[in-house]
Amino acid sequence: MAFYDVYSHPALIRYKTSVCTKATLFVFVVLCLTYISPLLVAYRSHGFWIKRSTYEEQPVVRFQYQTLLVAATSTQGDHVAWSTFPHLNNMLGANLRIPSVSVREDDQNQDGKADLLVFQLQLPLKPEEQVYSVQLLLTFSYKLLRMSTVVMQSLAYVQHSSPVPGAKLSVSGDLRLVQRTPLPHRGLYDLYNVSVIDGSSPFASAYDLGNIVRSYQERNLTTVLSCPMPVWTVGRAAGSPFQLNAEIRYPMEVIRYPLINAKGCYSLTSLLSHNYTLL
Repeated sequence: MAFYDVYSHPALIRYKTSVCTKATLFVFVVLCLTYISPLLVAYRSHGFWIKRSTYEEQPVVRFQYQTLLVAATSTQGDHVAWSTFPHLNNMLGANLRIPSVSVREDDQNQDGKADLLVFQLQLPLKPEEQVYSVQLLLTFSYKLLRMSTVVMQSLAYVQHSSPVPGAKLSVSGDLRLVQRTPLPHRGLYDLYNVSVIDGSSPFASAYDLGNIVRSYQERNLTTVLSCPMPVWTVGRAAGSPFQLNAEIRYPMEVIRYPLINAKGCYSLTSLLSHNYTLL
């Protein structure tokens, strides 16, 4: 038995609502979590596979007023010396020369941090003495505060020699930070906050320049004086002192630090505290 379609009528049902509803908010949140949050994480981490990063900071540097000076007065090994360490001065005997020293630290941009050390020294000499080489050690207190708190004692080494006796040595350079390993991104790092020169030691070996420099270079964090063009002036008048003028700047440094911890995981603190620049 056949059936016939006598009558049909389609039904259209519409559901209407406003934009500002909980459903719209839910969809927006889901979209953000799906697309935007991974982009933000990738941007803030500057790449998921980078293990180290850098930041810039001007260190807080203070001259410690500890000095050791050795000047060769002949080509046969004769020398005169002076230091701020009483034990060494007592051992020098007739080789001791007490110089006139002037020190000034300038804060050129008025930000509370010293930018420049001006060190001037006049070394008295006998009429028959001439200066053929100069070695000078200056010690500093060095601090970094932006990420981890780094506190250490460092030095600057000034050295110059010439076959022609000189009247004056002028140096102008930067006290640069040398990192062999990245610094931690947080916490206190004071492993090298010890005196570079043991001024309390009564032994001559504690003041030997070779021993001091060798022990200092064994550290993973040091400073070095970058002075590409020392100026050696000849023609010293009889009876006049030998002059040494040094201008040492404390520049902005690029500090390396790890983005992952010892367990191989990215540190959330290092990611959030680092300022990235979108290129």
